[in-house]
Amino acid sequence: MSAKTKRATIYMDPELHRVLRLKAAEVERSISDLVNDAVRQSLFEDAEDLAEFELRTAEASLEFEEVLKDLKARGKL
Repeated sequence: MSAKTKRATIYMDPELHRVLRLKAAEVERSISDLVNDAVRQSLFEDAEDLAEFELRTAEASLEFEEVLKDLKARGKL
């Protein structure tokens, strides 16, 4: 552990904790490392989603009723 790490208490479902312990042993890493990686990945995915939303803000919006009408006209509904 580096001096920059922060300690946190989290509460986990017992079965999730058991599986996480087994995974940590299997890959020879600590539970902290696995949890940090999972949280980092989740935050990265959120950042990707937000960036994609930002790119799409200039797109024209479609009214739900118009989409339904179009799908019906093309025989998709």
